[in-house]
Amino acid sequence: MSISGTPTPPIAIEADPSSVTSHLSASRVEISEANLEELIATGAAVTTSDGELVEASRDWWPLAMIWALDGEVAALASVVVRPSDAHQVAAVLKVCNDARLPVTPAAGRSGVCGASVPLHGGVLLDLTSMTGIVEVDTESLTVRVLPGTFGTWFEETLQSDHNVTVGHWPQSMALSTVGGWVACRGAGQYSTRYGKIEDMVVALEVALADGRIIRTGDAPRSAIGPELNRIFVGSEGTLGVITEATLRLHPLPTYQRRSAYSLATFADGLEVCRRILHRGATPAVLRHYDEIEGDRSYKTGDRQVLLVMDEGDPALIDAVMGIVDEECMSIGAERLDEALVEQWMGHRNDVSALESLIRRGFVVDTMEISAPWSKCAEIYSAATKALRSLEHTMVASAHQSHAYSDGACLYFTFAGNPPADERESYYISAWDAGQRAVLEAGGALSHHHGVGLNRSRFMQDELGEGLSVLGDLKSALDPNGVLNPGKLGLPDPWGGPEWP
Repeated sequence: MSISGTPTPPIAIEADPSSVTSHLSASRVEISEANLEELIATGAAVTTSDGELVEASRDWWPLAMIWALDGEVAALASVVVRPSDAHQVAAVLKVCNDARLPVTPAAGRSGVCGASVPLHGGVLLDLTSMTGIVEVDTESLTVRVLPGTFGTWFEETLQSDHNVTVGHWPQSMALSTVGGWVACRGAGQYSTRYGKIEDMVVALEVALADGRIIRTGDAPRSAIGPELNRIFVGSEGTLGVITEATLRLHPLPTYQRRSAYSLATFADGLEVCRRILHRGATPAVLRHYDEIEGDRSYKTGDRQVLLVMDEGDPALIDAVMGIVDEECMSIGAERLDEALVEQWMGHRNDVSALESLIRRGFVVDTMEISAPWSKCAEIYSAATKALRSLEHTMVASAHQSHAYSDGACLYFTFAGNPPADERESYYISAWDAGQRAVLEAGGALSHHHGVGLNRSRFMQDELGEGLSVLGDLKSALDPNGVLNPGKLGLPDPWGGPEWP
């Protein structure tokens, strides 16, 4: 597989690139000839080609996929700049900072919340030319990698050349990059075993808005003040641009076990997952589906489905799977064919259905949240009820996709079939209903998809006064507000969009 990679378009734009317009009404910043000359002088590749502007200006946000059918993107960049190293990134940021130009970092553009939408035009900073593994330390089990490196090549190279794995397996593996994983605080499907991306980050190299390059972390468990890694992990390009990441590695597993069970209720499945984690067992995959999703995927009728897989040292994995079986039997579960796990693994990264449904007029999206165990059952009931109460909703379902000792991620899916001229209003209503039900019941806004543009309106409710502290941090690191404005609910010097 080639080291080079290019973003995968979510859906074809139904218009000539020169005629594509911005759907959102946010104020737009154009790039002057003088600005272009300064950007070219950094050594980075610079383009204003209509086709490249259109493709670089969008991600996998499902609502924007609907707009694409009407020949629109959420917002259109004024110029695309592709640096090839950290020094060029820093030089580009300094130009933008000095000229007060908004700059939106992007790479694989696999996000589903509009985080890489260039809301105010300006510079789309495309990091996909910064690819490759810098260094692998098999003794310390760490890897240094550039931000534009796509997930599939990265993991396959680590396994084949070094016999190690990061253990990060998002559904977007083939679509996403390492920098995106870190910037959006992503989670892989094996996070119960290996952790989320924030647990994998050892160190970062970051370019700041004023052109400085800093390095965070490196020494294991050091006590040298607050951990600066945590400032930038999940910051979605609003505080700095990640130009290199050092991640933890694991020896490549030599042993794997799988099992599948059915349970009577969704609450039973949550309870058995909680018990498994509280006994110290951390199977890589611990996925629990409600009856709607279970039957849709596995034809199991009105039963809930629990899929389990773990990998690693045989002694450890046999003990873990023994605990899983004990707890499942204690709550009245029935064993299913473990081939269901193989069925899931064979289709887990397939995202083709989304485009097909949108082209047929449906409005479809997922809403993943996190919550403590004590709130999960209530949140499941409240959010699915809120989504089903909306006119035009066809289905609202959920599964528990990632589990930890203190709680889990609930992953909701909703689908509606409103009239064509009500698609956007239905989408907004669905997110308002589902997300506010989650927050009122004690859940968190997001587990791994991040905030971007779509969830920005909920950030004040989620963080309270903490949002002003995040704003103070933004002002300190990016006083001119040029880095990815309009995201994370932070103050926007150009004014936010008239949406929703």
